[in-house]
Amino acid sequence: MAKDGATGHVSVNGATGRWAAGTQILWRYQQNGGRRFHIARPVTVVRDDAEVLAVWMAPGTECVRPVLADGTPVHDEPLASRYTKPRTVRRTRWSGTGVLKLAQPGRPWSVWLFWEPGWRFKNWYVNLEEPLTRWAGGVDSEDYFLDIAVQPDGSWQWRDEDEFAQAQRDGLIDAELAERVREAGRCAVEVIRAWGPPFSEDWQHWRPDPAWTVPPLPQDWDRIPERMSS
Repeated sequence: MAKDGATGHVSVNGATGRWAAGTQILWRYQQNGGRRFHIARPVTVVRDDAEVLAVWMAPGTECVRPVLADGTPVHDEPLASRYTKPRTVRRTRWSGTGVLKLAQPGRPWSVWLFWEPGWRFKNWYVNLEEPLTRWAGGVDSEDYFLDIAVQPDGSWQWRDEDEFAQAQRDGLIDAELAERVREAGRCAVEVIRAWGPPFSEDWQHWRPDPAWTVPPLPQDWDRIPERMSS
């Protein structure tokens, strides 16, 4: 094992960049069209192998999220000006139930599982994004606005199509990237219709280890790292 001195996170097997279950890492997103990070979420590794990186974001986790420069939550701003007004970031707590995130290597999306209180399964959520890039302290990506909600009965719906369209109008996504995102969405829908992994793998019945602690948000959550192999 090797410990990353800046964050205290532990990485396992430097040749493959795999983390052991229980390792605390960061899951981050870059600003669209920029290099700065505007979303950072400490998570605990559930499983990390050639098939999937699975992580758990516990309730009450301290995170970083974007807000408008005056403190207004992003989604309280009208869509027409949501992506053009100046922004900053804010440290805050994840207020909902925990989220299990699943990323299959190289795929331009991750699948998130949500529960209602009492562990009643709510739904899967396909987050279309740049394939994850790994580094010693975690994984990085860029979110592409368009998403897919998948219900327990297997039905699905596109989500945030209005935000995806607005991001194109505001120049955050060009025509070539927009088509790549749409193609990624079509591929994800094929997986949903075929009920392939991870939907077929019974993750909705998974539960976190009660011995796990909530990972802290490191002071250098936004540092630019040296990259590890994917």
